[in-house]
Formats: sequence, C-alpha cells, structure tokens
Amino acid sequence: MSLKVAFQMDPIQSVDINADSTFRLAEEAQKRGHTLFYYNPENLRLENGNVLALGHDLTVRRQIGDHFSLGKKHLMNLRDFDVVWLRQDPPFDMGYITYTHILDRLSGDVLVVNDPFWVRNYPEKLLVLEFPELTPPTLIARDLSALKEFKEKYKDIIIKPLYGNGGAGVFRLGVEDKNISSLHELFSGINREPLIAQQFLPDVSKGDKRVILVDGKPVGAINRVPAQGETRSNMHVGGRPEKVKLSQRDIEICDQIGPLLREKGQIFVGIDVIGNWLTEINVTSPTGIQELERFNKENIAEIIWKVIEGKVVM
Repeated sequence: MSLKVAFQMDPIQSVDINADSTFRLAEEAQKRGHTLFYYNPENLRLENGNVLALGHDLTVRRQIGDHFSLGKKHLMNLRDFDVVWLRQDPPFDMGYITYTHILDRLSGDVLVVNDPFWVRNYPEKLLVLEFPELTPPTLIARDLSALKEFKEKYKDIIIKPLYGNGGAGVFRLGVEDKNISSLHELFSGINREPLIAQQFLPDVSKGDKRVILVDGKPVGAINRVPAQGETRSNMHVGGRPEKVKLSQRDIEICDQIGPLLREKGQIFVGIDVIGNWLTEINVTSPTGIQELERFNKENIAEIIWKVIEGKVVM
C-alpha cells in the first residue's frame, strides 16, 4: 500500500540527519514505498475553502551534505494526500496556531499527524495540567505577587516561558535567589503571556527522561543528562543522551495519559519525566526517535508508520 505523504516542516536543508526525527520518519516512509511531498509552513494557504501548499516532491537519503533531492516547486491540494505531518518546531505562536486552524479543514479527508485541533488545544506545558497527581507543584500566572507567593512556598523553583521550547528561557531560582521581580520584568517586556513556575526537582541532575509514546503506548525512553553546571537537559543546550529502561513509574504515567492521547489523535508524543514526576507532554514536534533506535536497536519509525497505515486503511 503506497500512501501520498506531505511533510509540513522547517527547512530540510538544515536538519541533522543523525538526530532529526522528521528526517527519520521521511526515510522510513520512503522505504515503505510511500511518496513524499515537502513544504514549509509559510507556503501553506487556504484559498476558497481549499487547503493548498506550495512545495516539492521529496527524496531523502542518509548521506551527510547530500541528504535530499527536491522536484520542481508546485502547488498541491492537500486533500489529495493520505497523510499530512505537522512537524514544524515551536515556538507555539499565533502563526503556529493559524496553521493548525488551516490544517483542521482537512479533518475527515486526510489523516493529519498529530491531530491539529488537539495540538492547538494541548500545547506541551498545558496538557500536563490535566494530570495534577502526576506533576510537581505547578503555577501558571502572569501576576508577580502570585509568582512571589509560589517562590516563598516552594523556595527552589524553575520559571520558564509557557510556550517556549528547547530549554530556551528556563531559569532556576534557588532558595536565596532574589531575582524573581527582574525575571518577571524581562519576560513582560517580551510578550503578554503567563509564565509557568514549577518546584525544582533535584533529580534532574540524574537526567530528564524522554519517553516516546506511539498511539498512547510507550515504546521506549532515553535519558537526557544535563551538562555540568546546567539544570536544563535538552540536547539543544548540551544535554547528553543515555540509554535507559522504562521504570514502573514511567509505565504507570503512560497508562494514565495514554488513553487521552489516543482519543485525541496524538499518534507520536514525547513526554518528559524527572524522577517520579511528569513535567511536559510534547505533541507539537517531539524528538528522540533516532537516539532511541540506536540505544534499543529497534525500528521506532516503523512502529509509527504501521499505526498510521492502519488508521488510513480503516
């Protein structure tokens, strides 16, 4: 069964073919006989009710410096595809939200992965709030007095932008740190969004576990260990991936959140677990496939595509 597959993603020229999950998904799709089309988000349009994209037929190969070939740029109606991947990286801004509204128009005709309606309604730092029993003490607020009260109560906290990604803008305020007003002032000068504050989890020094779920079921995990002197474990900022097994607690967390993810069409999801606590549920453009495949010697991209193929056939 050959499917027509479109990838809405950031420029393919700059991807790291040994780490990028979107490249791995495209590579596996091509291996399975599916045809690929690629376009950037800014080339998506809604015209007279038609969802159109200006892009290229795509071929990929695992060759550094020569990892893709593009056909001539042409305009396609996305309803002519079987699958559309929403794989652009955050920030989760109004542009991102608008693209999800446009892709929503494909509902019922095309399988969009992940379902854009619920990507829009469940950005990663908000979806975890559906499961307060699984998360560390958390506050979402813009009001400085509320943030100060939270800091006074929990002493050692993390403050970060609500719609940030890749570890950008994450600050730890220790017990003696008095900079909360300055940080609030800094963030207030950037945008009008609330901030998210969480109790600091010392276990982060042992690593921030990224667990991959496919259609609501865990398929494995990697541990991301922060660089010396860092509290952020994101690989974008120097975190080191390590092989790790799923713990009983990881499985319990997945058992609780998996049914909701599956119900809302979130096929490929990455959750972040520090110690025994769930800190994020990444649905926008999760990563970690290639690292997990190298550690576990298992084809995770194949697992994802088998689920997608089953849903398209249904």
